[in-house]
Amino acid sequence: MTDALVAFLRARLTDELEKARYASNVVVRDPARFGVKAEDAAAHARFSVATAEVRLALLDDTVVPYLGTAGPGGRNAEYQLRLLAVPYMEHSDYPHDSDQPGSTG
Repeated sequence: MTDALVAFLRARLTDELEKARYASNVVVRDPARFGVKAEDAAAHARFSVATAEVRLALLDDTVVPYLGTAGPGGRNAEYQLRLLAVPYMEHSDYPHDSDQPGSTG
């Protein structure tokens, strides 16, 4: 299993969730400041938070449990892990040494 990539990605996704919650609270409190209607601000806030929650749930519930397993399930889990990590490849803490399939780094 690519433990370093899982830990890195979990940290990034948790950070994204915290940012979505914070930004949502700011915009919902004063939507006029941002030039949006209150109902639009609320809908966008729900969408942003839900998106971040879903990505974290995808990692924890459907990827991590299957990493390192034999067969298609394990291969799919590793592929999904790498897809989830793509937006963060330029991050200074990205564990590039775990880029190789089957890496445990």
